[in-house]
Amino acid sequence: MAIETMPPSDASMLSKVYCQAGEKVILVFFKFLGTKEFEDKLFAEIRGRIKEDDISAPLRKGPYYYYDRTLEGQEYVQHCRRLISDSQKVPSVHDIMPTGPEAPHEHVILDENVKAQHHKYYSIGTFKVSPNSKLVAYAEDTKGDEIYKVYVIDAETRATIGDPLVGVTGYLEWAGNDALVYVTMDEILRPDKVWFHVLGTEQSKDTLLYQEKDDMFSLDLEASESERYLFVASESKNTRFNFYMDVSKPEEGLKVLTPRVEGIDTTVSHRGDHFFIKRRSDQFFNSEVVACAVNDTSSTTVLIPHNESVKIQEIQLFSDHLVAYERENGLQKIIVYHLPPLGEPLRSLESGQAVSFVDPVYSVYSSDSEFSSSILRFSYSSLRTPSSVYDYDMKTGTSVLKKINSVLGGFDSAHYVTERQWAPALDGTLIPISIVYRKDAVKLDGSDPLLLYGYGSYEICIDPSFKSTRLSLLDRGFVYAIAHIRGGGEMGRQWYENGKLLKKNNTFTDFIACAEYLVEKKFCSKERLCIEGRSAGGLLIGAVLNMRPDLFRAAVAGVPFVDVVTTMLDPTIPLTTSEWEEWGDPRKEEFYFYMKSYSPVDNVKSQNYPHILVTAGLNDPRVMYSEPAKFVAKLRDMKTDDSILLFKCELGAGHFSKSGRFEKLQEDAFTYAFIMKTLNMI
Repeated sequence: MAIETMPPSDASMLSKVYCQAGEKVILVFFKFLGTKEFEDKLFAEIRGRIKEDDISAPLRKGPYYYYDRTLEGQEYVQHCRRLISDSQKVPSVHDIMPTGPEAPHEHVILDENVKAQHHKYYSIGTFKVSPNSKLVAYAEDTKGDEIYKVYVIDAETRATIGDPLVGVTGYLEWAGNDALVYVTMDEILRPDKVWFHVLGTEQSKDTLLYQEKDDMFSLDLEASESERYLFVASESKNTRFNFYMDVSKPEEGLKVLTPRVEGIDTTVSHRGDHFFIKRRSDQFFNSEVVACAVNDTSSTTVLIPHNESVKIQEIQLFSDHLVAYERENGLQKIIVYHLPPLGEPLRSLESGQAVSFVDPVYSVYSSDSEFSSSILRFSYSSLRTPSSVYDYDMKTGTSVLKKINSVLGGFDSAHYVTERQWAPALDGTLIPISIVYRKDAVKLDGSDPLLLYGYGSYEICIDPSFKSTRLSLLDRGFVYAIAHIRGGGEMGRQWYENGKLLKKNNTFTDFIACAEYLVEKKFCSKERLCIEGRSAGGLLIGAVLNMRPDLFRAAVAGVPFVDVVTTMLDPTIPLTTSEWEEWGDPRKEEFYFYMKSYSPVDNVKSQNYPHILVTAGLNDPRVMYSEPAKFVAKLRDMKTDDSILLFKCELGAGHFSKSGRFEKLQEDAFTYAFIMKTLNMI
């Protein structure tokens, strides 16, 4: 569905489209832009880069290698495994790619393509194999509202075991081979209860392990790398505390591991006789790592001390190693520490060994690895390097590339340049910008088109990673840039604190400063500058459009959070109560007027705006479609220009757009066609 607002005199074709959404009939007006032929061509180009028949890097678990397979022409993945022979080493992708619908020795546990046949939307949120490898539990979402059904199946026969669990989140773990622990939500979709379910029993008979009654807090659930414990965390934006369950003694229920203390944020794991705790507070704002004995959780030993310039983002435990994922000066790092043998006392860790990377700016993500192994698996990419899976030998310090995503169509990373620039903000703070362009396609004299992306909320890091669809822009002479503005977490915890609550305006002025810097340095001109952001990044786009509409040629606001004050005043809708520590509580006068000063819906003015595309999802539980629709309606009433204003609502999707891999490519083709139309490149 698309709604476009333009003067009737400009309309080459206008038609009424009716669609049924629940009990409401939505009347929309669709105006043909004349870009469909180019959009289809662009989609074919984008899809032509995808290796449609492929598999993920196999991961060893128990006696099997597990991996996902995609088939030519199919939207979704197959979840597969192969039995490991006694003499077999870790296979390469080529070893596991024999031909045939079901290759020799390969077993398809679950084919999402079959499951998705009768649904407009289909997503598997969790896929968990039981410890004895005989059963699989998976969480299924068929609307995009992130409310799941959990099915348990026999891994070999695919037969369903018992009735599905309904109305649950994607948080799901095995507690032994015959029980599950899962989390459900309250009426405002806040994960608030954790349950114990014995296979073969009715869900109504499940045991409630814990209920979080404070509506500022939500529950999280994960298993330790050792698989001996389950951890339940209750967290707000500033505080996080943890319980643990010994999976060999589920009858003992949950026990407190780290108590609730306002402003203390703890994440926990386990090895041997110790729990490991990553701990953040106002004093240790970039986190420290400590350990405590399983039988005495009150006494801790500092393993990695706090460092004001280095943020410890995540830790990963192995039987002989601790891996810290860190950030320094806006760049990610992996540091490997050797641990003393099990049974020996833990002490402060000496400086670890750093994993080296080749690009000046890049993204690194942890992956599942075998706890008992000395091999660390991680994913790596950059703005010019496709997603790659590496196995790093923590004993020898050597990395082995296990899988790199294929990019068809003659792609050569050597044609592209990626770099980091620093833009001065209004207060002099230097804001990092990650940039990529094709060196033989741009002039860098101000005449090149540029797409600037931003987010800047929740301490989320938008690290520079690869996206093959983006090549359709780069190969046409675009510069692509990411502004790592305050409110995100790229430069450490304080970076986030300086872009939230009563400092939120830093997020918007930082983005404007980055845009002005790129124009000043002749990466583009105002007439060639386009911007994009999604969700809270859509709030960013809405805010800067109101503040500096003259600075941009076109803007894309995806599922944007634009009605800030109204939403935050209503505690009966999803996310509101838990978000007060991010945006502020507008029931308090100070926050009300501050939020109203930047809320996009409340600041639309009678002025000229650039070309704008706004998207929404009908089933979105995070940003209800009414928010972007309200923003578009107000823009339609007040803007004084003839620029394109396009509203596109997906009827079969939620916050994360359509679910099929080719459907997502089609959405990129639509967005890129819109951008290039506004730049007169079509």
